[in-house]
Amino acid sequence: MRIQKSKVAIIGSGLVGSSTAFSLITQGVCDEVLMVDLNHEKALGEVRDLKNSIKYLDRNVKVTAGEYQDCGDADIVVITAGAPPKPGQTRLDTLDISAKIAKSIVDPIMASGFDGIFLVVSNPVDMLAYLVYKLSGLPKNQVIGSGTSIDSARLQNFLADLVDVDPRSVYGYALGEHGDSLMVPWSTVTIAGKSFKDVITDNPELVGDIDLDDLVLKTTREGWEIFNRKGTTYYGIASAAVGIIKAILFNENSIIPVSTLLEGEYGEQDLFAGVPAILNRTGVADILEIHMTPSEQEKFRASAVVIRENTEKIKKYAE
Repeated sequence: MRIQKSKVAIIGSGLVGSSTAFSLITQGVCDEVLMVDLNHEKALGEVRDLKNSIKYLDRNVKVTAGEYQDCGDADIVVITAGAPPKPGQTRLDTLDISAKIAKSIVDPIMASGFDGIFLVVSNPVDMLAYLVYKLSGLPKNQVIGSGTSIDSARLQNFLADLVDVDPRSVYGYALGEHGDSLMVPWSTVTIAGKSFKDVITDNPELVGDIDLDDLVLKTTREGWEIFNRKGTTYYGIASAAVGIIKAILFNENSIIPVSTLLEGEYGEQDLFAGVPAILNRTGVADILEIHMTPSEQEKFRASAVVIRENTEKIKKYAE
């Protein structure tokens, strides 16, 4: 008899990487967490701190610091290392340097014999997920970007606050680029099965005048609102990453909007974009194509154009 153990490797021990590790450990999601960072002492410091929390948690998760060659037996490798934007920059402004970093990570990990699932969290995530897919040579289902998972959570929070309900009772997605061009198919947004547009119509005294375009803008800007106040974001995206990891390791068949390769879905080819996907032990088991209005389809296409144009800029790193 062979007992299988689950192992998640996290590349990058900054705030996103360490918050992801902490969330994995506190929730007892896997048997082992491996921290890898070019600054090995930083990774080791995070590991020692994390290990000191085990006594007061529900499960003894093994936490270690290592190198790229230690990723060979990992089930999932989470890439959080990258170049954070400086004040005044957008995520896209970091594209070139982040692509170089991604290449420096993927090549040695694949040399270790890794054959698991890559979860790309580093920004700009849609373009970097495509690059990791090309560099790794893995099947498309085994390379996932965190995509619009966090944007969708932010959207649901805004809508929940408007009508005073639990955000987990709000069902709706932000789709396309994890960036300024993302869109929301409002025709599919519901609250406990009721169309959000009907909620607006039936409850004018509660929600008042609503500008849907402004809500989309607030969703795209929420990360920057946090960034401008505390210098970066990490709790939300770490929680989204762990939600994706749980869906995979626990074989949940959960539907989460992630960045995945489109090959005809939503009318797009050969690019990674945020769309609802069914996640289980195989990675992306299937893509859920939701029906959008013509104007919503046009907005999705516009977002795809932004992704494609910027993806073209880094294809040279996959050659």
